Amino acid sequence: MNINKRTLKIVGIVVAVLLVIVIAIPFLIDVNSFRPKIEAEVSQALGRKVTLGNLSLSILTGNVGVDNISIADDPAFSKSPFVTAKSLKVGVEILPLIFSKEINVTGIALDSPQINLWKAASGTWNFSSIGGAASNKPPDAGKAEGSSTQDFSVAKLEIKNGKLAVGNVGSRNKPQLYDKVNLNVSNFSFKSQFPFKLTAGLPGGGDANIAGKAGPINSQDAAKTPFDAKVKVDDMDVAASGFIDPASGIAGLVNLDGTLNSNGSQAKAVGTLTCNKLKVSPKGSPAPKTVTVKHTVVADLAKQSGTITQGDVAIGKATAHLTGTFQTQGETQVVNLKLNAPNMPVDELEAMLPAFGVVLPSGSQLQGGTLSTDLNINGPIDKLVITGPVRLSNSKLAGFDLGSKLGALSTFTGKTAGSHDTTIQNASLNARVAPEGTKADAINLSIPAIGVITGAGTVSPAGGLDFRMLANLQGGMAGGMQKAALGGSNKGIPFSIQGTTSNPSFVPDVAGMAGSVASGMLQNAVSGKAGAAKGAGALGGLLGKKNPK
Repeated sequence: MNINKRTLKIVGIVVAVLLVIVIAIPFLIDVNSFRPKIEAEVSQALGRKVTLGNLSLSILTGNVGVDNISIADDPAFSKSPFVTAKSLKVGVEILPLIFSKEINVTGIALDSPQINLWKAASGTWNFSSIGGAASNKPPDAGKAEGSSTQDFSVAKLEIKNGKLAVGNVGSRNKPQLYDKVNLNVSNFSFKSQFPFKLTAGLPGGGDANIAGKAGPINSQDAAKTPFDAKVKVDDMDVAASGFIDPASGIAGLVNLDGTLNSNGSQAKAVGTLTCNKLKVSPKGSPAPKTVTVKHTVVADLAKQSGTITQGDVAIGKATAHLTGTFQTQGETQVVNLKLNAPNMPVDELEAMLPAFGVVLPSGSQLQGGTLSTDLNINGPIDKLVITGPVRLSNSKLAGFDLGSKLGALSTFTGKTAGSHDTTIQNASLNARVAPEGTKADAINLSIPAIGVITGAGTVSPAGGLDFRMLANLQGGMAGGMQKAALGGSNKGIPFSIQGTTSNPSFVPDVAGMAGSVASGMLQNAVSGKAGAAKGAGALGGLLGKKNPK
């Protein structure tokens, strides 16, 4: 019994002594004495001046705490810090620290840092030179110093709850701001590949998750470090993200699931992108349908250019194919694209028209048939010029009676009032859509109830219409009455379309008709036919006037 008491007493004394030692060691070891060495070695490893605040040691956790960290930026980019943080925890091996005063780092955790990334017009980033200063030293600069960068490794590297600002040098635009940035790296080394996982909150909402492997670090340009990663993006707000100029009118919520890999000089992105509430015009409104794009994009990092080799766009059962190139010029992306879209079901596309700023007459709707187009898309992303043919077949504009809108012309067609639709057998035109407005040439409409309508015109950015058209009425009676109205001429009945896209106004072209009548009367007079009075009477009827007696 006495032995047990004596044993317990000894054990208690030993535990007490160990506890005192554990408590006393942080006071006996002045970790701040290591600060100049740590600052020098980390500065050497990064090629940037590193400033550390007060250091503290916790034996129980094996961590060295560091207050107020600052890592300088590349002076060619900014005088402000590249990274700042209020605290940093460095995991160290305790025994070497106690007995040999050596710091063997096992892990680094940076808490709530502010990181600033800047890109120059040349495409170079401010982090490109990280690690380069030491590795580029001449051989006689000292073996220990020259190899410190490449020999640096750590089992675990973490960034917790960081904030990231990304911008262009000299830009008037505000940098893109990412929050909740978390980075986990295992077995980090400058010399070898290492796994990583990065998550971040995106500007304007949504989040990104990137996981894969990177390395070895490119000692000449860290931005050219090879990597291979899976990328997942949820609910990115395109308009608020800063990736696209808001002036372009492009907006929507994007989800992305794909892969991204780089060999340091060329990057390749493959995956599927889905967009909800898409809008692609400043005058457009969010579309109710989801747009899906399966893509393959290859980018030349040095030239800041790339090629879209696959861009399969799907809107329900309607599909189109987008290919072409893009080039970064300053802060703008300039594109040279081609969109091929054969025989797309109109019923799938009708709901997408408002997204493109296309406004149909009030209360009307396209139904049935197919739409085909082959468009060239060129210029800066915020000032695109879109050109090419558009063809509509076997469709119907429900809720809009073109015959009745033509006014007196409807009397020639024999069409009775009360019909609410316009059947379109074929419609084709050559379009040019640009910031200054839309131009349509070579318009050719085949409408069974009326005939063939041809012409050209423009639509202003505000939706104002200015079209000059010619109606060639079809059918025995309609064709005969048209010919009679124009004094025997077969040139067709001219009219204009004014007003707006939502409320068009169809106005007879009096001067044009008078010219056609005069031409027909002259031809009749030369041929000896009696058509002058008949033509004048028909023209008066067309304009709602009685034939003068």
